[in-house]
Amino acid sequence: MPSAYLPIILFAILAAAFPAVTLLIFKLIRPDSRAVGDKLKPYECGVPAESDSRGRYSVRFYIIAILFVIFDVETVFLFPWAVLYSTSQEGYQLTPLYGLLCMFVFLGILVIGYIWLFRKRALEWV
Repeated sequence: MPSAYLPIILFAILAAAFPAVTLLIFKLIRPDSRAVGDKLKPYECGVPAESDSRGRYSVRFYIIAILFVIFDVETVFLFPWAVLYSTSQEGYQLTPLYGLLCMFVFLGILVIGYIWLFRKRALEWV
């Protein structure tokens, strides 16, 4: 039984070592930076920078981004449903009415989430 986990452990070690080894190799082969003064300033088409590049973003931006990711991932779950609905597999097949009902329940939950966010005014920029 423990030998069955050997490929998983090997993959985890390789996945953890790859970024570290890559960074180490490129640190060794990169040229040394001897930049001083104006060469360290950001270049904006020959015009001096107007302000610091570390501006603050509104918290609203992050909320919208997180909500987009959440609802986008939820809609990705429709793809397996569509594949299962369109092709019959051996021993398991969705009946059309049951598959349609499951999809509408899932989308209904998604729409309820959108309505709740709209009422909380989470989707407004101002």
